[in-house]
Amino acid sequence: MARPRKQRRIRCNPEVYYFKPRGIPMHSLKEIVLDRDELEALRLADLLKYSQEEAAAKMKISRATFGRIVSSAREKVADGILNGKAIRINENPDEKTIVTQKGYCRHCGRGWI
Repeated sequence: MARPRKQRRIRCNPEVYYFKPRGIPMHSLKEIVLDRDELEALRLADLLKYSQEEAAAKMKISRATFGRIVSSAREKVADGILNGKAIRINENPDEKTIVTQKGYCRHCGRGWI
């Protein structure tokens, strides 16, 4: 039996929740779903350039868990880009995701949700 999923802190609120290749109709595309914690892991690791230890502390999870999440997110994004699939960001966080609002993003100026 797997351990219960630990709560994760998310501070990322994207402006759009869907990306698709240009010129291909939606009904012809396969879709990849990127969870909110995966998006947050990408933001912390690749956009803000935090180390895995720092990013894991921000999300209130272990470094190993952060590593698995960011690896999964990178795999999904690469698959979507290289294989021409649509990428949908899950808009509804699950019950184990804590979405916080404590200020504004210093990169885009938007408020965190």
